[in-house]
Amino acid sequence: MTMSVLTIVKNRPGHLAQLIEGLGRCEALPDELVIVDMGSDPPVAVEATDFPVHIVRLDQPGLPLAAARNAAAHAARGDMLLFLDVDCIPMRGLTAAMARALTEQDALICAEALYLGPKDARGAWDEAALMQCAKPHPVRPFPAAGMREEHNAGLFWSLIFGIRRERFVELGGFDEAFTGYGAEDTDFGFRAREAALPLLFLGGTGAFHQYHDVIDPPLQHLADIVRNARLFRHKWGIWPMEGWLAAFEKAGLIAREGDAISLVRMPTLAEVDAARIISSD
Repeated sequence: MTMSVLTIVKNRPGHLAQLIEGLGRCEALPDELVIVDMGSDPPVAVEATDFPVHIVRLDQPGLPLAAARNAAAHAARGDMLLFLDVDCIPMRGLTAAMARALTEQDALICAEALYLGPKDARGAWDEAALMQCAKPHPVRPFPAAGMREEHNAGLFWSLIFGIRRERFVELGGFDEAFTGYGAEDTDFGFRAREAALPLLFLGGTGAFHQYHDVIDPPLQHLADIVRNARLFRHKWGIWPMEGWLAAFEKAGLIAREGDAISLVRMPTLAEVDAARIISSD
């Protein structure tokens, strides 16, 4: 079976270049890379690679994550789809390991991300050196090798995952009723569970997550998160992104009562700046 690697990007040319560099170093090159450009300025351009690259332009406001991932899958030709966020550098063994896993298992398969510091993988890098400094995610433990089933669908993450193309189509892709940022990936994990598609965590290989400053909680996406949380609650009867919503509520930005959520006010610039996490490592 053939494999398409899919990524979506908006104004992250440095991160995209390192993702492509990582793919070029993989033991098994992908059959293609599909890039969905969500309105980058300037538009995405890619230098020559050892595998085909297809760029799809998606001009929608904000970060249309669900629509962009669906557009990437629609453009892909491979039997297997490996989704990589643009800030991921795939490890040498990732594409081969994911291909083997998807050949053996008809499942939704997440691979591990190891987090880099702000000075790591800037320019030339060596995978062995990155392994020495990268840190695992604190609440998503992966097996050292092989695969294990994860029964909590809420732990699905769209950062690095593989799925057979036919299964993605049967699930209907990501629900584009979730517009902008937030909850579209959790909804996808829940729908996979409803379709009895196992969620597996793949150990032994994955990707390095390139550093970027973050705003925690993500106040810049407040309106999107409120809108998408309302939709998710209506579909599944629970609140997604509970930690973020609790933080918004504590700050007086939103109000929740029963199934209802309302946007009380937008954050101030000072609040956004105060939530910005900038590492000095």
